[in-house]
Amino acid sequence: MSEAERPLGVTEAFTVVRDQCPSGAVQKVARQALDAVAREGADALPLQAFYLLTAVRGWQGPQSMRVKQTLEAFLAERERAGAGGES
Repeated sequence: MSEAERPLGVTEAFTVVRDQCPSGAVQKVARQALDAVAREGADALPLQAFYLLTAVRGWQGPQSMRVKQTLEAFLAERERAGAGGES
């Protein structure tokens, strides 16, 4: 599996958005998500993943599909596990 095909981790997806999305507003959401995770730990991931997934909807860059798939899969897995968006 090439590096481009390797699944991203959730915080790695946040970092990709911060570093590669051309929108300053979306980059700001990614920075805030990373800051929240640094402050609150893993409990912050679901809400921040939701916020960032919402923010990147219009992004069409080379990494955008990987980021969206990562965040969608993370949130779907939490939903299946019964955790929803609440911690």
